[in-house]
Amino acid sequence: MNTLHRLEGRLLLEGVSLDALAERFGTPLYVYSRQALEEAYQAYVQAFSETPHLICYAVKANSSLAILNFFAGLGTGFDIVSGGELARVLAAGGDPSKIVFSGVGKTADEMRAAIKAGILCFNVESLSELHRLSRVAGEMGRIAPVSFRVNPDVDPKTHPYISTGLKENKFGVPIADAPALYRLAASLPNLKVTGIDCHIGSQLIDLSPLADAADRVLALVDALAAEGITLHHIDLGGGVGIRYNDETPPDLDAYGRALAARFSGRHEKLLLEPGRSLVGNAGLLLTRVEYLKPGDGKNFAIVDVAMNDLMRPALYEAYHEIISVKQKNGSPTRYDIVGPICETGDFIGFARDMCIEEGDLLAILSTGAYGMSMASNYNSRPRAAEVLVNKNEIHLIRERETQDSLMACERLVY
Repeated sequence: MNTLHRLEGRLLLEGVSLDALAERFGTPLYVYSRQALEEAYQAYVQAFSETPHLICYAVKANSSLAILNFFAGLGTGFDIVSGGELARVLAAGGDPSKIVFSGVGKTADEMRAAIKAGILCFNVESLSELHRLSRVAGEMGRIAPVSFRVNPDVDPKTHPYISTGLKENKFGVPIADAPALYRLAASLPNLKVTGIDCHIGSQLIDLSPLADAADRVLALVDALAAEGITLHHIDLGGGVGIRYNDETPPDLDAYGRALAARFSGRHEKLLLEPGRSLVGNAGLLLTRVEYLKPGDGKNFAIVDVAMNDLMRPALYEAYHEIISVKQKNGSPTRYDIVGPICETGDFIGFARDMCIEEGDLLAILSTGAYGMSMASNYNSRPRAAEVLVNKNEIHLIRERETQDSLMACERLVY
């Protein structure tokens, strides 16, 4: 995070002291940098400036209303995967005509809400979904805009849980089946074919799978055009990775040049669906060390962040850098950083060499994506508060949940 720095031993995000934030709002606490969000977005604008495009922020990465409102103010579109995300984007001021609706399990109610809102496109992922969407649109007396999410069977070379473009994955339709599906969609009176979509996975470090997928999709678009099926946009998804540890993220400018060469002379608009690469390194998670527990061959630092606050380590064995907010001199000790939840899988980081004491404040970095959006209330733990900093300004964008709020929707029987 370029906006994270030390000043006289204090750790600051932009112009705000992290220890002051923890003192004011408590921990666990998610903190985001407005400057980092804008820099990440502008990197995309610059990289793809040679190609007419629309950036559709992938809402699932971080669906906090203030984050969505920030991107809406920049004029972005949005990639959603549920009716709840649609409602959030609209509440945050997003333009419905820039929304693409992905996901394998859209309900009829979700379809109705999206058609009523006037979204840009449904990314259809099965034959059954196509027929349901046609039926729903017909019942409403409306025409639904559709793309197919095609599965190009490209190995994204990432974690298997976030690989989405192989033939064994649940997402999309096989690229070989797409021509027949497009012909069917073009024949249905309540559907309008508008584009094509492809998304092969997340946290991609190697650009070659993205280029391979683009070539396969473009070849399909040309084959459809030869049959008289003209598309208005080509959505190549997201998935560009970020640095968590020692990764070298893809060169966005190189990716932009590669797509500019492929799109030169074409009429279709390019759509991209970045999520993690826009918000991941714009956020951190503050936590307090509750206990230091020496063990037989292993030492534990038990913190107040748990797997319900940050699921990625437990789910993906993902690495997040963890640093002390207060600089200390001395010999470091190797710790497993773990949470208080009653699960052995409740860990934040293994084998970290740190000079820490009970009560110290730690910053877990690169948690802006899939941190708060995947948080839960497991063990009846209230979810964390969220803060957005803008230079020296501090904005509380989500209050910490309370025990009363967790039980507000429940009812006793006896």
